Amino acid sequence: MTQWQQALAEITRGCEEVLLEEELIAKLKEGKPLKVKAGFDPTAPDLHLGHTVLINKLRTFQQLGHEVIFLIGDFTGMIGDPTGKNVTRKPLTREDVLANAKTYQDQVFKILDPAKTRIAFNSEWMEKLGAAGMIKLAARQTVARMLERDDFKKRYANNQSIAIHEFLYPLVQGWDSVALEADIEMGGTDQRFNLLMGRELQKDEGQRPQTVIMVPLLEGLDGVQKMSKSLGNYIGITDSPTEMFGKMMSITDDLMWRYYDLLSFRPLEDIAALKQQAAEGRNPRDIKIELAKEIIARFHDEAAAEAAHADFTQRFSKNALPDDIPELTLTLETAAIAIPQLLKEAGLVESTSEAMRMIKQGAVKLNGDTKVEDAKLEFAKGSSTIFQVGKRKFAKVTLV
Repeated sequence: MTQWQQALAEITRGCEEVLLEEELIAKLKEGKPLKVKAGFDPTAPDLHLGHTVLINKLRTFQQLGHEVIFLIGDFTGMIGDPTGKNVTRKPLTREDVLANAKTYQDQVFKILDPAKTRIAFNSEWMEKLGAAGMIKLAARQTVARMLERDDFKKRYANNQSIAIHEFLYPLVQGWDSVALEADIEMGGTDQRFNLLMGRELQKDEGQRPQTVIMVPLLEGLDGVQKMSKSLGNYIGITDSPTEMFGKMMSITDDLMWRYYDLLSFRPLEDIAALKQQAAEGRNPRDIKIELAKEIIARFHDEAAAEAAHADFTQRFSKNALPDDIPELTLTLETAAIAIPQLLKEAGLVESTSEAMRMIKQGAVKLNGDTKVEDAKLEFAKGSSTIFQVGKRKFAKVTLV
């Protein structure tokens, strides 16, 4: 296998689509460092493993000697990405954007090499473009073309509003590629329209069009919906080691291979060997442990990964309560409190409806062994109880 063929195999590993692959091959054969761009709107301060699918791919490009441009959309973030939204997204303030951008940088450098990463902000060229330039940019596309976007098309058909500024988003993202003279742009499959816009605008400007590489949207812990904090099926890269380990061990065996393909840094031949071992009878749990430790070591360290493994073994293999259960005191205004409200105030669930759902599923226990079956169960002042929700959330709650 030639050098460019090996590079192509690593680059396209786990990718959903490459437009156009023959262009990518031609660029790799040139043997020159390529400008690889990926844009991130700092809409929220924390990243989860779903975000890292793309960041991992940027790391691959760095290892192959190419220039990675981590583009923070401080200008586009103030527009609001309409991708996949059925309502107009609320724009962020400049202060929100900059605060989130700082957090993003701190987190991505757990994966990317800071010395080989160029951080860029698209306000640098968009603010220079000015109102007249923005009007000229808007003249490059028609409303009919914008309505070809699936999300815009659906909103238009359902008589849902589409703000004029939302049409500017894909144009600005495309112009970023012109400004950076990008050779390659990466994004999720939901960004297809925006990514192709960059190719069109580059052609208009006489540039060689960028190759578009799209990565899949990682399924969350449920194995169905894409990983999302709002759905609660995520693993945050700032999660504690024990929380990460427990979440990783909760995924199905089939989903484990998807995570290996998209999240692991192991060589392809190593993953193929693990699949062969599983086929020959090795317990998938042990293979899952290896993946969990790899992920934890990446965002924490090797010692934290080993400690999380030991904690998990003690807690679940031996069915023991953990030693480090958080303790808190809740002050009641009444004589007693119902368990759904108690679990919410203790931070073990997001809402009382989630508490009732977890009780119905048999996922709430008292003092490590008593399963709660009655959502109307109340606890009086003076009581002190260890509550467990699911496999990983514990709290010792004293009521006063």
